[in-house]
Amino acid sequence: MAMNAKEEIDKLTSELKVYQDKYYKEGISLVSDSEYDRLSDRLSMLEKEHPELMHPDSPTLRVGSDLTNDFPEIRHTIPVLSLDKAYSDEAVLDFFSKSIDKEGGLLSFAAEEKIDGISMVLYYEGGLLVRAVTRGNGEIGNDVTANIMTIHTVPLKLSEPVDIAVRGEVFIRKADFEHFNESESDDAKKAANPRNLTAGAVRRQKSSEARLVPMDIFCYEGFWSNKDETPPDHISILSTLKKLGFQINPHLSFFADTKADAEEKLKAAGLEGDAYAFSEIDEYIKRKTAERASLPYEIDGLVFKINELDVREHFGYTEHHPRWAIAYKFESPQAEAKLLGITVQVGRTGRITPVAEITATKLGGSTIKRATLHNQEYINELELAIGDTVSISKRGDVIPAVEAVIEKNNDGNTTYKLPDSCPCCGSRIVQIGGLQYCQNYDCPDQVKGRISFFASSDQMDIEGLGPKTVAVLYDAGILKSIPDIYSADFSKAIGLPGIGEKSIKALENGIKESKDRPFATVLSSLGIAEIGKKGAEMLIAGGFDDIDKLIAAAKDGSIEPFVSIAGIGETTAENIISAFRSSELLTMIEALRSSGLKLDASLDKQEKSEERIFEGQVWCITGSFRSFNPRSKALKEIEKRGGRTVSSVTSRTTHLLSGEGGGSKRADAERLGVKIVGEDEFLSLIGKKDAAAGPADGQLLLF
Repeated sequence: MAMNAKEEIDKLTSELKVYQDKYYKEGISLVSDSEYDRLSDRLSMLEKEHPELMHPDSPTLRVGSDLTNDFPEIRHTIPVLSLDKAYSDEAVLDFFSKSIDKEGGLLSFAAEEKIDGISMVLYYEGGLLVRAVTRGNGEIGNDVTANIMTIHTVPLKLSEPVDIAVRGEVFIRKADFEHFNESESDDAKKAANPRNLTAGAVRRQKSSEARLVPMDIFCYEGFWSNKDETPPDHISILSTLKKLGFQINPHLSFFADTKADAEEKLKAAGLEGDAYAFSEIDEYIKRKTAERASLPYEIDGLVFKINELDVREHFGYTEHHPRWAIAYKFESPQAEAKLLGITVQVGRTGRITPVAEITATKLGGSTIKRATLHNQEYINELELAIGDTVSISKRGDVIPAVEAVIEKNNDGNTTYKLPDSCPCCGSRIVQIGGLQYCQNYDCPDQVKGRISFFASSDQMDIEGLGPKTVAVLYDAGILKSIPDIYSADFSKAIGLPGIGEKSIKALENGIKESKDRPFATVLSSLGIAEIGKKGAEMLIAGGFDDIDKLIAAAKDGSIEPFVSIAGIGETTAENIISAFRSSELLTMIEALRSSGLKLDASLDKQEKSEERIFEGQVWCITGSFRSFNPRSKALKEIEKRGGRTVSSVTSRTTHLLSGEGGGSKRADAERLGVKIVGEDEFLSLIGKKDAAAGPADGQLLLF
């Protein structure tokens, strides 16, 4: 008896999944390549004829698509931060001991290889992969789901229907990289290293091309939507991820007070790994450093994490990194260069930073001409002089730094000394701790720095007001302070270098839009030490939800209202009090208040509550649209009105926004009784007119 389409699709899907798993996870071929291709082609043809019968984790999704990706921006729902760094085994041991002292009891620590790849977050709903998002800036990344689906070690469907976010590192093994480069006939197209090839593949415009790059992934953190389902510690998370179908790095090490304790905990979690006592940290780092070259993939360090999740929650996060983990970085690559000179920079806080000007030197795949020297004390330690031959490294493989003097100069130059006066304004430089500062608040370089910081994309995001434009406007006397942004006559700038009528119009629009930024953004943009975005959010959550409360608390002078907020210590509290007692800051705040900026979080809440018409609703999107191209614009309209967006129609979906060419999602919505909303109705709901945005591309959007 002949099978119907559904039966055949189900059978082919099941068979091909078995073949894929055996081949990519165990290296076993159960059928010939030609037979596999025949079955895959048959399934693909049936799915095109009957899109409503396609499985959400179909093996054909591994093949990719020839449609062009637009990589919409997605806001992360979990912390995606970088790690604090250590460069010695003593620093790692110090992290262990300080953590134990802070907790007041014994802890255990997991140690994992730091894969040199591309950080990725995989989001699953009901056990199905709904989106894969790059790390981005830690808050917002790019949706690269179509490309990540082509990686065979990324499970499309988990063994359990859980809602979970999983962090992992996408990478390419050394042998696969060499083979891929050898197959590339054009030398100009060959990648410099596996990481560069991975980064390019993740952002290929067509997922059918990404499929051809041999990417792999190790997963290392899981975040359950239902906190009750979260395992109690890190090694239990790894064990659970493995059971769900994720590939974890098999080279796990574990530290406890004694080796026996470490072995017992690994066994209890059902994981294989190397057990160590805390006293063996130097031995472990030496062994891993020696093994680095022989590993089948590139690593650039080791990651040490507190194992107990309740302790992690207690320790919390800084604005940049978790307090419960540290990355040990292997010795950075070094090169030799000649010190040609030293430039003295003045930052927005007045800090004086010496920068080495060196002969152009190749290092870590780039040409270096400048390197940091930190401060005068560091220069003294090196006994550094102009003309010396020095070694240069990339600390953390990112920041070029002068590490040592290899050969002294023959010119008789002695150890360099920073000038006694500011190179910008001539004010006397003073030393505070180990750092030097210009204390003239009106120093031009400081003013330009403060304005540039305030207007930057990570702060008030004022289009057209970058550092170069700020410098031109300042030097012309048009822009002398942050409040001037909202009162200056920028028409006077037309004709200045790089400034025309169009750029001024864009700038004025950017300034107008910045007045809608929420209080948290305004607060973090003021440039107060240790009040970045996270700090501003902590203060607001802790009751300081308008600027006047901060001013009043600072005037009172007690640190207690601040240190009572989780994550704020005494130093941060003292900085806040000092800043909000400053006459310069208070004057600026009043000027910004008069300009109409939001200095009260309740104004943000009021606006949001008026717009959240999709609160509690779950929306999916299909097809192409006149007014939303790319379609990520429609997703943003839903999300900013309180709705949640998903990539597939399920029983939990409440609305489907359906454009032209909608396929299986519309059929699923009709079958499940989901409300289907057309483009015109949607535009009416959000109070917008049809603003046709050019021809629709019909691209499948995966969120």
